[in-house]
Amino acid sequence: MSIQRVAALALGALALALPVLSVVPPAEAPTGFDNLSNGFSDQTTFDADKQVFNEQEFIADGLGPTYNAQSCGECHQNPVAGGISQVTEQRAGRFDGTSFLDHPGGSLVHSRAIDAAVQERLLPGNDVRTFRTSLNTLGDGFVECIADGTFTQIADDQAQRSHGRIRGRIIQVPVIEAAGTPRIGRFGWKNQHASLVSFSGDAYLNEMGITNLVNGQDDFAQENTSNGRPVDAFDTVPDPEDDGEDVAIFARFMRATKAPPRDATLAGTPDVRRGAELFAQIGCALCHTPAIVTAPVGTVINGGTFTVPEALGNKTIRPFGDFLLHNLGTGDGIVQNGGPVTRNRVRTAPLWGLRTRNRLMHDGESLSHNEAILRHDGEASGVINSYRNLFGAQKTKISLFLDSL
Repeated sequence: MSIQRVAALALGALALALPVLSVVPPAEAPTGFDNLSNGFSDQTTFDADKQVFNEQEFIADGLGPTYNAQSCGECHQNPVAGGISQVTEQRAGRFDGTSFLDHPGGSLVHSRAIDAAVQERLLPGNDVRTFRTSLNTLGDGFVECIADGTFTQIADDQAQRSHGRIRGRIIQVPVIEAAGTPRIGRFGWKNQHASLVSFSGDAYLNEMGITNLVNGQDDFAQENTSNGRPVDAFDTVPDPEDDGEDVAIFARFMRATKAPPRDATLAGTPDVRRGAELFAQIGCALCHTPAIVTAPVGTVINGGTFTVPEALGNKTIRPFGDFLLHNLGTGDGIVQNGGPVTRNRVRTAPLWGLRTRNRLMHDGESLSHNEAILRHDGEASGVINSYRNLFGAQKTKISLFLDSL
């Protein structure tokens, strides 16, 4: 027998002995405004968690003393729990020509208080000010499970396809429940958080005034001030007011929500399909990324505190957003976790569920698709010039496409 024949037989035997590695194609993430779990939690747990998400806090629970809302659901409720709302928060500070400086007490100026004596107000000299609209949290469990490398690839692709004119800014932010382990930010208008547990702990303190522990970490265990003044005399509940149980429930609820669905009656119509083509052709899809695949099942994320489960892993989501920071000429001037470079950058607004909003852009000041599109500048200036050159009927088809999201 020839040496070549022996080698061929040996290779064949080796091939039979090795396991067959198959790549499982990603499945579509479940969508719906139906108050049903995506499978991360069973329906009984999901319903119970939703009740806690919507539950109002009162002074006896530790509400305030300064705050914006009494529950998560107050700001995230349209058309179902976890969605968006018309509620906005106020941010302020000042720019000295070199650096951004927070408003006394922090850039978040609370709109409500449990006592008029600690009501916060915008103080003189703070000429950087903005409103921030409530964000949709539906489907955020899938967003949490996007691998960091996927964001890097999206940013690289943007730069290549736009010849360097557009590239999403990536920032590393601390995962609070992992003692500050860094991960790429993806939640909040400034991408100030990378995990839903961190996001929940932040919101519980800063939106409701409930001090809390996050996996034993005390980053959110101290009350906010009132324009920089202590509120101890008005705080009757010992800190921390939540030992972390509610924070964990909020995160579990959001992880179990379905992604926002398309409008089935519009999505397949010729005009909407043509609008989607035009949306991509002029460059909107560079940042409003149509589809992203989450990390494989079993991937360990959030500094080792969470493992991507079957319900969330290897799923195709269609957010029409890249979850990266861009300078569109509409930046709010506020600096949070990302440092000075993020001052005039905001996160691309994911467009899934867009039809549930009637106040657009980060501040809610645009009231139509056309107004919102024409406000884009900066990195998007070339794309918007292409939009301006479209015929009226073509712009109408893009708007119809946006109505289907």
